Amino acid sequence: MYSTLSSRTLRRSAHRIFLTQGKIQANAPRLLAAGNGLQPRVTQAVGWTQVGRRGYHNHARWLDERTEKETIVKLLYNIGSRKEVEQYLRHFSSVESQKFAVIKVGGAVLTDELNTLASSLTFLNRVGLYPIVVHGAGPQLNKLLEAADIEPQYHEGIRITDRKTLEIARNLFQAENLKLVEALERLGTRARPISGGVFVADYLDRERYGLVGKITGVRKDLIESSIQAGALPILTSLAETPDGQILNVNADVAAGELARVLEPLKVVYLNEKNGLISGSTGEKISVINLDEEYEALMKEPWVKYGTKLKINQIKDLLEHLPRSSSVAIISAEHLHKELFTDSGAGTLIRRGHRLFSHSQLKDIDTDRFRSILQLDPAIKQGVTSAAQYLHYLGSQSAFRIYGDQSYQVVAVV
Repeated sequence: MYSTLSSRTLRRSAHRIFLTQGKIQANAPRLLAAGNGLQPRVTQAVGWTQVGRRGYHNHARWLDERTEKETIVKLLYNIGSRKEVEQYLRHFSSVESQKFAVIKVGGAVLTDELNTLASSLTFLNRVGLYPIVVHGAGPQLNKLLEAADIEPQYHEGIRITDRKTLEIARNLFQAENLKLVEALERLGTRARPISGGVFVADYLDRERYGLVGKITGVRKDLIESSIQAGALPILTSLAETPDGQILNVNADVAAGELARVLEPLKVVYLNEKNGLISGSTGEKISVINLDEEYEALMKEPWVKYGTKLKINQIKDLLEHLPRSSSVAIISAEHLHKELFTDSGAGTLIRRGHRLFSHSQLKDIDTDRFRSILQLDPAIKQGVTSAAQYLHYLGSQSAFRIYGDQSYQVVAVV
């Protein structure tokens, strides 16, 4: 008769347990398939062959990690349906680890929400996911510059960087990087500080911006080796010229360039406001469809400096990714809801489609409209035909056709 042993019981009996990988010995505990994996079931502990503790401890750790992962997956069911969570977990697990997500962390998040951020990243790591983190430190840098009697200067949202500013920034970025790494490791999550060596750059405009870089290449080897070693890669946005000059790069820009190279499933920008807040209404913007709203958005008086730069960088990124891609701006606290549910929680930015409205058939793409009509139940069942319906519309004096440029959604009123 078999009895299931807890990992605690196994630890107490480590000196008596015989463990192998994929083999069952005569008097050893049996490993029987149960559910999605293996669970230890053992007979009486009499006459077991003794092996070293090291092999046992590796197995016990595997059991603990597996149990922890199952517990965390169950917790995810609290933020979304079981179907949603399992769908996204399968989706995320189906690609290379470095293509799961690029997460840009704002400097204010590191200052005000460090523990929440570390917990959220640990949560992801416990279910086997390895987000690539790029962080900034803008607010912290401004404070240090002011303390050094250096007035922060910007042009079009980009920080003008002289040698003194770069020196302060470099030391600060390394310190903030280590702060996040240490917060993760306190939670038992392995993380690797990568303060340079990933972004290759040339001067953006030396005369105007000083020591600011325009990224020309991304070295993936440091990121890949970190993930292969089981550690989350934590990057600063500092770049380097081919001859070794360190250059400052806006973290939004760096995250966008990294996402362009890796083409991850998810691109997330974390801020303390849980999204973009409209300066006109004071309310969070849920969705921005760039094709339809970009021009009007750029004319809003509150869209300036860093906000304007961020939106432009996201627009440029999405133009080089599949149209189905999107970028989420959200808080560290709601990161899981964004990743594992359909509803999300912050601001979703996507290309979308421009909408049209026409009152004459000659103004629409008739062939594409006909293709949509073929999906109508009455036409599919032969009750009428696309040609008959088009003829009917042509005879009407008052109608309007609404749709998007891709003709995926069309309505006739």
